[in-house]
Amino acid sequence: MARYLLRRVPSALLVLFATSVLAFVLPRLAPGDPAVTIAGPDATAAEVAAIRADLGLDRPMVTQYLHWLGDALHGNFGTSYLTDRPVTQLLLDRAGSTVQLAILAALLMVVLGLGLGIIAGSVRRRSARSALDLFSTTLLGTPPFLSGLLLVLLLGIAVPLLPVSGEVSLFADPVIGIQYLLLPALALALTQSAAIARLVRSAMDQARGEDYVQTAIAKGASDTRVTLRHVLRNSLSSALVTFGIRFGELLGGAIVVEAIFARNGLGTLAVTSVNQRDYAVLQAITLLAVAIAVITQLLTEIGLAALDPRIKLESAR
Repeated sequence: MARYLLRRVPSALLVLFATSVLAFVLPRLAPGDPAVTIAGPDATAAEVAAIRADLGLDRPMVTQYLHWLGDALHGNFGTSYLTDRPVTQLLLDRAGSTVQLAILAALLMVVLGLGLGIIAGSVRRRSARSALDLFSTTLLGTPPFLSGLLLVLLLGIAVPLLPVSGEVSLFADPVIGIQYLLLPALALALTQSAAIARLVRSAMDQARGEDYVQTAIAKGASDTRVTLRHVLRNSLSSALVTFGIRFGELLGGAIVVEAIFARNGLGTLAVTSVNQRDYAVLQAITLLAVAIAVITQLLTEIGLAALDPRIKLESAR
């Protein structure tokens, strides 16, 4: 495992470096100027120029990037243009909300995805399989923002079972906190769980045609034993790979879902940073999101190798 990790470090660093360049350059190519936003609409050109100089925006872009990258390597992502607070502190203040949402959404994604996939892969009746396929296809085609709105209408307004806006930390009050988390987490998880379910069902169908499954059936093994011990066990690798991919998409969907449910997390902070041209905050959030995706992919490959002994980390690419 150590050799595998050492081989992956250069590619991971290259991805992070490329991300840092894009995160730094792309916001500056978009229309708008943070100095103008800070100065206000009535500011003079001299006042705007003074703010640009104070923020270091008047220096060449390469010089700005190298200065920012050097600080970032030491854990300093600069100061927010708008709040004049350290970016790291802003991220820490907002991270708790997003982490709680992401963890619960990931758990729901796995439970719902595996549950629906196993049921679809175990049912033999054509009508039932068609109904399950239609259900999973509908979920797969429903984006998180639409799922969120439908859940608000259904469980927040029509049948008011759960709160639809705001948040309470799980550390402050776990019972109330989970009530505020359920709807946004479910909105995030539904689409991703459908993708996992479809792959699990396909993998189970493929596994049923393998020789070792036919041998187990010929030996008189029950259908339940064949499904659990042979079919399902050899189908989980597909779900694990999908989980690594879908977790990154889940984090991306958190931006929209946090806005719908008025949660004060990193997604809301990212939207505010884009609107207000707060480059320093936007750069840090982008780099953090990619770093999480890279780590998740690495852990997924390690988990896949542990789950399927036919896969060796030494030969992974």
